[in-house]
Amino acid sequence: MLKFYHAPWSRSSSVLWLLEELGVDHELVEIDIRQEGGVPEEYRKIQPNKKVPAIEHDGIVITERAAITTYLADAFPDAGLAPQIGDPMRGPYLSMLVYCDSVFDPALAAHAQGWKYGGNNFSFGTFDDMVNYVDRILTERPYAAGDRFTAADVQLGSSIGYTMENLKALPERPSFLAYMERLRDRPANLRAAHKDQEMAMKTPFFQKQFASQG
Repeated sequence: MLKFYHAPWSRSSSVLWLLEELGVDHELVEIDIRQEGGVPEEYRKIQPNKKVPAIEHDGIVITERAAITTYLADAFPDAGLAPQIGDPMRGPYLSMLVYCDSVFDPALAAHAQGWKYGGNNFSFGTFDDMVNYVDRILTERPYAAGDRFTAADVQLGSSIGYTMENLKALPERPSFLAYMERLRDRPANLRAAHKDQEMAMKTPFFQKQFASQG
């Protein structure tokens, strides 16, 4: 049995999209990361920082998006979302999965917070280097790892979509805009977005936000 610990409109939304791509039956456990008083301490047994996403598969807990994505795409190979060992795309695929977590996210967060630092000060380097690298990759090839869609595109696409379209923190490079057009109408992406919106509408935090805007 697969359990998926999720909060709508959060970093775990990409895993919701991945599960739709894989067509895997799962139990969704909603974690209200925005509730007053914070997430209960009991959840720390699943995720040490009380964050999402996390999964539990046959009694084994996996955290961190890159690990979860690698695990799920390998565990359910029929969907064809993970290049196999020996496939020339395997290296770029794994590299981009880890890059999204270890470079893209922290560099974007530091930029959004207005941090000023040298490229050698932090392991994730500078925001400009990250943007230029992703731009180069998506100019050279249509997808994150090569010429076909993989699970790495779920993570990279989610990251670009949220930070460019919602946060307005990522520049609208032509390669980013074209890439998002290739991903936007995937049926699994649309299904996940619909489910996420339905969950968000039932969450007290977002209900208050919607009420204040109404």
